Amino acid sequence: MENKLLNLTLQSGGHMRIQVVAPDTFRIHISAGDDFREPALIRYGILDSRQRDTVCTVNDRADVLDIRTERAQLRVEKSSGRIELMNARGETLTRHAIPPWSDPQRGFGAEFLLDEQERVYGLGDETRERIQKRGHRANMWVTNVKAYAPIPFLMSSKGWGLLINTTWRHAVDVGKAVNDRLRFWGRRGELDYFLFAGETLSDLLQSYTSVAGKPQILPIWAYGLTFVCNEQANAREMIDDALSFRREGIPCDLIGLEPGWMEKCYDYSVTKNWHSDRFAIPHWLPDGGPSTFFGALERLGFKLSLWLCADYDMSLHEERLIREKENTGGGSRGLSAEEEGFQRTHPDDYEQDTKLQYPVYMDRVTKHDEAWYTHLSKFVRQGVSAFKLDGAQQVLDHPDRLWGNGMIDEEMHNLYPILLAKQMHLGFKEQTGHRPMIYTAGGFAGIQQYAATWAGDTGGGPKPLVSLLNHGLSGHANTSCDMEVFTPAGLHFGFLQPWSQVNSWAYWRHPWLLDKKMLAMFKMYAKLRYRLLPYIYSAAHVAARTGMPIIRAMPLAYPNDPKSDHLLEQYMFGDSFLVAAFTDQVYLPEGEWIDYWTKERYTGPQTVDCKIPAYAGGALFVRAGAIIPEWPEMDYVGEKSVERLGLQVYTHGDCNFTLYEDDGTTFQYEEGNVAETRIECRTQQTGVVLRISPRTGMYEGMPANRSYDILIHSDTKPACIEINGAKLPERVVKRNRDDASCGVEGEGWDYDPSLRAVRLIAEEHERKKDVVEIVVVS
Repeated sequence: MENKLLNLTLQSGGHMRIQVVAPDTFRIHISAGDDFREPALIRYGILDSRQRDTVCTVNDRADVLDIRTERAQLRVEKSSGRIELMNARGETLTRHAIPPWSDPQRGFGAEFLLDEQERVYGLGDETRERIQKRGHRANMWVTNVKAYAPIPFLMSSKGWGLLINTTWRHAVDVGKAVNDRLRFWGRRGELDYFLFAGETLSDLLQSYTSVAGKPQILPIWAYGLTFVCNEQANAREMIDDALSFRREGIPCDLIGLEPGWMEKCYDYSVTKNWHSDRFAIPHWLPDGGPSTFFGALERLGFKLSLWLCADYDMSLHEERLIREKENTGGGSRGLSAEEEGFQRTHPDDYEQDTKLQYPVYMDRVTKHDEAWYTHLSKFVRQGVSAFKLDGAQQVLDHPDRLWGNGMIDEEMHNLYPILLAKQMHLGFKEQTGHRPMIYTAGGFAGIQQYAATWAGDTGGGPKPLVSLLNHGLSGHANTSCDMEVFTPAGLHFGFLQPWSQVNSWAYWRHPWLLDKKMLAMFKMYAKLRYRLLPYIYSAAHVAARTGMPIIRAMPLAYPNDPKSDHLLEQYMFGDSFLVAAFTDQVYLPEGEWIDYWTKERYTGPQTVDCKIPAYAGGALFVRAGAIIPEWPEMDYVGEKSVERLGLQVYTHGDCNFTLYEDDGTTFQYEEGNVAETRIECRTQQTGVVLRISPRTGMYEGMPANRSYDILIHSDTKPACIEINGAKLPERVVKRNRDDASCGVEGEGWDYDPSLRAVRLIAEEHERKKDVVEIVVVS
């Protein structure tokens, strides 16, 4: 079947449209009329409802419509619009409990039946009390602190997912009012939603992010450390902070300024400028240069970030882009403004509060013919590489506001954070050709494709951790929170996140102002994070391809473990690390686990008491079979070209890892300019075989040669080691009993009993076509 749009007239008088978007994805839209106007998320290109290559068959019977694809089946009751979603085997995944509704008087809504054992996840940063949403009711409305980024996506342990395609204020009840019902409803707008079928939660994330956008890959330096200065800092004090990082030997890449950088603090306008006293820029160097503080930061290896707040009307630019597409014949995903019924506003009546005795203009900052990003381009030319988008005013209500596209705030409020992030992302991309580091507190469906987020003004404790887990269960990968630097647990959690930041703001959270113990711990974690950057960056590539987040709630990694739903203080960090934070116990799922700090081995499932050494702040375990790539020590990303890469190999059974590398800054990775290195390890009776495949793919700046500093963890010293069939000599190591330092005489391998590991160096084959095979004979 080529035409994958099916229209029905319902008994209620409404009209239903069914779209087969993909073999596992259906869109259902019920409208009072038969024109099916596109809602905002599609009109503005946030969601992608375009049909993929899908073969489907339709059996149109008298009372039922059956639609089949290779992966799913949708059965529709033609008179009422009730649906039943099945997998490819014909097993029911979900079905309507009552007929859905959609009309101007009642609003919209639908109810789905839930099985007794069914568990449900998603909804974004809407609650920080739980990750399993069965028994929970959610108000889908962006709210300061309480719900920074509600995301109207849910996925079920039974193998189906739901995306509610609306920005109107609505609610979701997941078996709270009635235990076996999932119900969602809104007082305004039309019923429009996507259904997904998948065997696993990861399948559902893949399908959802194919519609709502895959997570972006941040510039690689953004996965390092961000430090935000005290808000009263001037240029000299900012440079002193940068120098202190270098003098203390603490790696850091991004330094940020709070609103004190502006001439007018908390300036919402498009005429904002640098504070003339704190950040004086010579008038003859308006675009910066090596003599300005921009040049000083650059030479120290730092990028610069600026704090912003926005109350600008972003809808006007979106409408302008649609008109430009129409005028150039490019078309658009939605209808024109006239077709949608959006009014063309006149300057004389634009956004007036008519509840007062006389009209009052509410919007005093928007320039109707100027995009918000336009006034920021000058700062980017000067050397700014990142922007922090504060919650104000994007997370606050504007109950009387009429927006430029004709929307009232009930429809625009949830949409606003997405449009702000989108225009910042695309503006920076168009100006520079580089990936932006835009991070924001607010969000809604699709935020993952435009911006990173942090957990807002809520610190870095257990509740923000739950926020990060819920984001990951909703397709968002680049999440973080303000690091709590004064506690070991705060450092532990703060550095083991998708991206890490210290926000001094009105305080003095500078690491060199900590006591000696905490400063040493801060340095240790910062250096650990930078060693792990190739591991974290590879996880970011996986997220961009599949929607699988970097930080993974335990149900996502271990969906069949009944304890996973209640584990709110631990998570998987990529495939291989299990992190526990703010707890004295950690639950180890099925499998073999190694304590990263003590090297002790455990077999799950079991709950163990955390054995945390004095120099660390929380439990950290490695899954047996892990292969962890590591960078050499450096002060900032790009300080050194990584010709030699470390490999930590925790042998167990058959395991593998794919290392992803690109230029780290441009969008060339989207064109396939990525180098992949597949590393495999096989444990057998006679020992271990490690195979490093040659790099495939190319990118600009790729090291011409590659060698590997390999550490293979083993409880016993091997008999011998071979590389590509040639026996490697054992080298003599002199260890100092006082400081455990060692000297190496000659090439070869050695066994360190204190680390319980074998160390050796392997060179990439000079032709770069052959596998490097290392055999460790036990």
